Amino acid sequence: MKRRALSSTVLAGLATAVLCSAFVGAGADTAQAQGFFERLFNPKYHRMQELKAREELLREKARTVRVSAPKFYTYKPDVWKRVSFAALAEVKTAAVTAKEDQAGEGEGVAADAAPAVLTEFDKARPALKGLDFEMLPEVADALKAFYREHPDFLWIEDGNVNSRALSAKMALADADKEGLNPEDYKVDLPTFEKAGTEMASADDDAAKLEREKALMSFELTFSSAVLTYVLDAERGRVDPDRISGYHDLPRHEVDLVAVLEEIKSKDDLEAYLVSRNPQNAQYAALKKELARLRAQDEEEGQIVIAPGTFLKAGGSSPEMKHIVAAINKNGSDALKEKHADTLAAYAGEEAYTPELVALVKDFQKENKLSADGIVGKNTIKAMVGETNAAKIAKVKLAMERRRWLPVDLGARRVFVNQPAFTATYYEPGKEPYSMRVIVGKKSNQTSFFYDKIELVEYNPYWGVPYSIIVNEMLPKLAQDPSYLDRAGYEVTTVSGHQVSSSSVDWYAVATKQQSINVRQYPGASNALGQVKILFPNSHDIYMHDTPTKSLFNKDVRAFSHGCIRLQDPKGMAAAVLGKSKDYVTGRINQGQNAQEDVTGNIPVYISYFTAWPNDEGTISYFDDIYDRDMYLLKALDITEQTREDARV
Repeated sequence: MKRRALSSTVLAGLATAVLCSAFVGAGADTAQAQGFFERLFNPKYHRMQELKAREELLREKARTVRVSAPKFYTYKPDVWKRVSFAALAEVKTAAVTAKEDQAGEGEGVAADAAPAVLTEFDKARPALKGLDFEMLPEVADALKAFYREHPDFLWIEDGNVNSRALSAKMALADADKEGLNPEDYKVDLPTFEKAGTEMASADDDAAKLEREKALMSFELTFSSAVLTYVLDAERGRVDPDRISGYHDLPRHEVDLVAVLEEIKSKDDLEAYLVSRNPQNAQYAALKKELARLRAQDEEEGQIVIAPGTFLKAGGSSPEMKHIVAAINKNGSDALKEKHADTLAAYAGEEAYTPELVALVKDFQKENKLSADGIVGKNTIKAMVGETNAAKIAKVKLAMERRRWLPVDLGARRVFVNQPAFTATYYEPGKEPYSMRVIVGKKSNQTSFFYDKIELVEYNPYWGVPYSIIVNEMLPKLAQDPSYLDRAGYEVTTVSGHQVSSSSVDWYAVATKQQSINVRQYPGASNALGQVKILFPNSHDIYMHDTPTKSLFNKDVRAFSHGCIRLQDPKGMAAAVLGKSKDYVTGRINQGQNAQEDVTGNIPVYISYFTAWPNDEGTISYFDDIYDRDMYLLKALDITEQTREDARV
């Protein structure tokens, strides 16, 4: 044993000597040899290397994580169901008496009570056992509740359709004036004549039952059509929140039983039903514009340049004559005077000559387009404008969208229209205060919602949204873990403890296994500038200043991550606070981060209208920057198809 142990010791010593001599022979010093042994035999070193490799792997994984933007959905329309009213076939409510008890208070019940009589509705009730109807579930519920408590016809009198029904039918037939589809509310008049009189003398029970069915079928079908019209008029045909995650507009509640109660007491049903559409200046202007556009001869004076036309200097095109005609029609007088010789000399040639290029460049310049002389999509749009058909479509979509908002927007309010890139503050007794805004990029769209303004923050921090941390900051952190520390950001735990960005497991943050708060310090480079206006919402959208002022000079201003950048944030802050602009500037100049409550009820509407009236009622048209017109049209088409199928 001793000999074996001695041999092991000798061998270890020899190995050490050989290794050391190898280092010495290679010119390595003692420290290098020591380092080699630590790497070879030190477990701590191996653990550090493993941790380093793991951190690198997690950083690579973090690069691949993405937070998805809200989506557009496959629209699911309101479902129409086949409903039975058999439960109303039997009289279960108190019968109507021929005359009221004339006994005075405290005199007790009259000895000879008047005999109970049934209404015409009660007499026709048995026909309900064999009838069912296609309608919206909420309409069916309202009809059952109403007729259970009011067992009488609304639309039939003495066996015939009454004048109130004919009045209501006028409003339903004119639904297209409200941007609705009259076919959705079309109900044929029953084919009986004096059915009530005939029922009294009929010997044929089968014929009597058929007449009762005709009476009851018209009554309930027409009531259903009227209530459907009221729903469409007040809340719209489409539920916006089913279109996309960018819509956050709770659908209006409509008390349909109360509507039937009101109908029961009114004679002019045409006026009543029309009044259920939004009664406000914006809707009225849109309705007026719809009538004006329809009255125009759409083909009169219309110039069409073939879709896909693309023309450069020196080229030629059969569309050249239409291009010149469009400039002649829609160019300014100053432009036409400057190029009078060119316009007078043009005789329909297809060649795109230098003189015509100069004409097109000046037209582009006055329409705020790139003056490059290239005739493409944007230049053609400026030349021919939008057809009546396109404008009518936009107006009808605007009427639908207006129904999604409160009827009364509020006397004091802020209204942002994203396609117009504008924000306007309204207050009674003052001129509306409008300014340019920047909205979200197409990949970071601004949502459509409304809320209440609560706070103004001076010298704000920017709390970086989780989506920006993951999608934009993590790739930088993978390259440089201390990036946030050096770039003017504060990184804190949920408990508020400040930590270095290099100490954070960003993969755990990206996968929501760990929560971290990141915010940018106030200052000249802060993304929110000097002031922000808050209306807390689930979309993390607010209005704010920006250091990149030059973007306000652009015509299309979709550059943000979804928030609303204001051209004059101090002016807007002063307006909602009811203070002067100098006051706001003074608060900012104090250099401290501070908040101030906004008093009063000031709603803010972050809206989306590609057709919208100015304060004089003139309609302006805007580009569909997020393709939301297309998705709303699809939703309406699906809704119409569902209703058409229900009518079959």
